[in-house]
Amino acid sequence: MDARAQNITALSLPFAAGAAAGILLSGCGASVYGLAPVSFLLTALAGVLLATGRLRSLPAVLGMVFCAGLCCGLLGSLTAPGRHVATMGRVRDLIAAIPYPSASTGGLVQALTTGDRSLLSPETVAAFRQSGASHILALSGLHLGIIYLMLSGLTSVFGHSRPARSLRYAFLVGLSGLYAVATGASPSIVRAFLFILLGETARLLGRRVRPLSVFCGALTLQLVLDPTVIRSVGFQLSYLAMAGIFLVFPVLRAWYPASSAPGAPSRGARPRLTDRLDLPRRIWEAAALAISCQLLTAPLAWLRFGTFPRYFLLTNLLAMPLTTVVMVLSVATVLLSALGFCPAFLIVWNDVAVQTLLRLLELIASL
Repeated sequence: MDARAQNITALSLPFAAGAAAGILLSGCGASVYGLAPVSFLLTALAGVLLATGRLRSLPAVLGMVFCAGLCCGLLGSLTAPGRHVATMGRVRDLIAAIPYPSASTGGLVQALTTGDRSLLSPETVAAFRQSGASHILALSGLHLGIIYLMLSGLTSVFGHSRPARSLRYAFLVGLSGLYAVATGASPSIVRAFLFILLGETARLLGRRVRPLSVFCGALTLQLVLDPTVIRSVGFQLSYLAMAGIFLVFPVLRAWYPASSAPGAPSRGARPRLTDRLDLPRRIWEAAALAISCQLLTAPLAWLRFGTFPRYFLLTNLLAMPLTTVVMVLSVATVLLSALGFCPAFLIVWNDVAVQTLLRLLELIASL
């Protein structure tokens, strides 16, 4: 047996042992959601230390490989039939116990965070469909993207040192992966997770994040993992929307006239505060983003469903920013309620934001 084969054997055995341990622990009733993040953090931190030359011993390498196998075994148990259903059932029970002032708020919070629309009234579903906001209800990469931005903002307090970047990487990728698996790993959710994984890995290694490289890398990885997913409409729409954002949006955004004021920043320089607060520019960029997505997804939606959202531009300009607010408040309310100390004012704010979104979509649908 040559040295390369011996190396593979030496690594495969601890990995298999870790995977077996993960499966056994989950089968014995151990806390998968407690152990999986810990094993992932240990794997990520050990990998960073090995890559930077901080650890060179054989036990450290074997320990990292064992933790990687343990993490895979624990996460694999989450994808077993009925596992994510039970997980989301516990989240639904938690949401149902939150004392929202409006009866319809809990149902929409449940739909946005778990994808379960069973508590939504037919009128609410019709309002979303007729206003062109059905994609907001479908648990997708949009929702994981909003949660990722929340986590990214929270982890910014870690700083920019090498250990802080490593901790931030493990935190963002680990929690995003757990959310993707716990919610059923739909094609668009997996796409969003792969985007996060590749983007954060590039940042950790100090490399420039190239959107098209991330797009192509995620597409390839997802098809390698499951080639049959290419038949999924959610997969097709998700990647078409991202292709529009990466290819069409930069062109449309550039149509807005550049600032001609004295002292305007040069190309590539950080924009001034007055430019970032330029309301007409922000409105145009939001409209350009919506148009970019619709240009590539609308033909497929028409072929598959025979529909086209007439008010997609109005919906995206008004409802999407409000949806982000609703998601942030909903996630904060659910997490703090799970910890047992959610303030009453946060529940009220969450309720007001949800009801405002519903009234807005009902108004657009009635046009």
